[in-house]
Parts: sequence; structure tokens; C-alpha cells
Amino acid sequence: MYKLEEPIYFYLLAIIPAMIVVFLLVLWWKKRTQRKFSNPDLLKKLAPNSSTFKSSLKLIMLLLGVAFLVISLVNPKMGSKLKTIKREGVDIVFALDVSKSMLAEDIAPNRLEKAKQIISKIIDQLGSDRVGIIVYAGNAYPLLPITTDHAAANMFLQNANPDIVSSQGTAINEALELAKTYYNDDEQTNRFLVIISDGEDHQEETKQMAQDLSNKGIKIYTVGVGTEKGAPIPLRESGSMIGYKKDNSGETVITKRVPTVLEDIAEIANGQYIDGNSTENPVKEIFDIIANAQKSEFETKQFSDYKDQFQWFLGIGILFLVLDIFLFDKKTKWLRKVDLFNEEKAKK
Repeated sequence: MYKLEEPIYFYLLAIIPAMIVVFLLVLWWKKRTQRKFSNPDLLKKLAPNSSTFKSSLKLIMLLLGVAFLVISLVNPKMGSKLKTIKREGVDIVFALDVSKSMLAEDIAPNRLEKAKQIISKIIDQLGSDRVGIIVYAGNAYPLLPITTDHAAANMFLQNANPDIVSSQGTAINEALELAKTYYNDDEQTNRFLVIISDGEDHQEETKQMAQDLSNKGIKIYTVGVGTEKGAPIPLRESGSMIGYKKDNSGETVITKRVPTVLEDIAEIANGQYIDGNSTENPVKEIFDIIANAQKSEFETKQFSDYKDQFQWFLGIGILFLVLDIFLFDKKTKWLRKVDLFNEEKAKK
């Protein structure tokens, strides 16, 4: 079995016929020019050591060198050994609250950035586990379908902000409902949902939704960010601070963490509530939970183990070029001594 890594370089082989045409044109020009000054017999006497054969041989060496160098650029790969890789892990979905209350700065730099730091650090420590991300405020939206591509998960996570949702609020029940569609492997025995929020939920259906997920075997862990003392919600325009959010009476709105909502959800779904104001604490606890969970096989791949072979063609190509350099146009001494047609005897 073989494959060509960069077959586009085969177009460079067009150089070879071009070189042949140039060689023939130069040879024709030389012969034509020589005939203007003398006849072939006189030229043979004036340049007895010139060899058309050696010139042709040099061209062949050059063409072979170029051909092998082009093949080395194509990088043929050969191999027939099939490898089987099995991937095992758990499914973990993060539900990130991106409501404007998460912009409060009662923890540095703000609640939302702290939540994103926690998720990112957990993802960085995962093995072959699958990850999905949901964002929610007044409604829930899939930010990233469940995948093993952890780099993509971190990239999408950085773009999470209140502007990507159409309505504001904190509807955790919407995130729970959407999470049901994320776990697409019925044979997966360990499925986790991690909700990171300040807990300001205003929906009564949340506990029932959590119970439904628990019945499906999904464990919910909740991480609370923010303080019970609370903080105002900053308003920004083009990156500049323009004030704080106010209510209908003109009073500054103070948003507080409500841990009881998150604690109830975790208890109903056989999970755990974790304080998220310190990044290291939730990262360690959730990673330990995932690491100790039973892993399920969810992906098996077979592929051929190909090895690069370009070095052989590169070496042969360089060898032909070196031979071309050290090969002279003149007849060699031993060839001059060989009187194939008895020319020397005829002269005597």
C-alpha cells in the first residue's frame, strides 16, 4: 500500500521535456554554426576529444536527478500495517450562563471570565473525553456540539458573551432541555452536565427538568460564581464603561449569587454544588470526578501506518546531479584507446 502526500508537485515534471527541447535546440544551433566555419572532417581533427555521447549522457543524468528530486517533493509513503485505536471516555457538557448579570465584577475579572477560565482549565486536563458547550440567558443555544476536539472547544468558548444570545434572563431550564439532545450515545454510561452560573434563575420548571435528566442517567454538577453581597452590572459601549444597569425606578441593580437554586439542581440530579470563586477548587473537583468515572468506549479507528520514503528519492536525485557535475564532455582516456573501427590501423 502506498499514498502520495503532495501529488501536486508532479506538475514540476514538465521541466524535463522543456530541458530536452532546449538541449536539442542548442545542439542544432551548434551544428549549424560549426558548418559555417568548417566541414565535419576538419572539426573532428581540431577537436578529437569532443563527444556527443558524453553530452547526451550528462543530459540523462541531469534529467534523472530532476525527476527523483520532484518525486521526493511528492513524498511517497508506503506501508501496509493496520493500527487500531480505541478511544474511551465520558461525555461532559458545559452549560455556561452568559446573561448580563455574569458581567458583574464582584470576582475578578468578572463572573463570566471566571466561568470561562474554569471550563477552559477542565478541558485542558481531559483525555479522550467528549465535550459539548451550551450557552444560555433568556434562551439556550448550542455553542459547540459534543466532540473530542478540545482545541475547538476552547476556541468557541472564548467567543461566549451576552451578545450571542437574543434575549436576556437566566433560564436554566432552557439549558437543561437543550442538554437532553447533546448525549447522542445511548450506550454511554457516564454522562455529566456542568452548569456554571450565578444562580439567578426565574423559572419554576427548573427542578422538574433536572429530575428528568437525572432519570436519564445524567449527573448534574453546578458551579456558582459571584458573591452573596453582590455587585452592580456594568454597561459598556465600544469597550468603555458608561455606567451601571438601573431598574425602572432609576435605582442601580445589584446582582447576587443565589447558591440555593444551584444546590437544589445538583441534589436532585445526584451531583454536587461547587463554589467557583476560586478557579482551582472546581477544576480539581470536577476533574477528579471525571477521572474516577468508568470510561466507555465510544470510538474505534483503523488506519494504515505509512512511512515517509522521500529520503530515498532525494538521495538518488542528488547522486545523479553529482555524477552530472563530474562527468565531462570530452572522451575519456580509456575510450580513446579503444579503436573500434580500426581507424588507427588504416592510417598506418
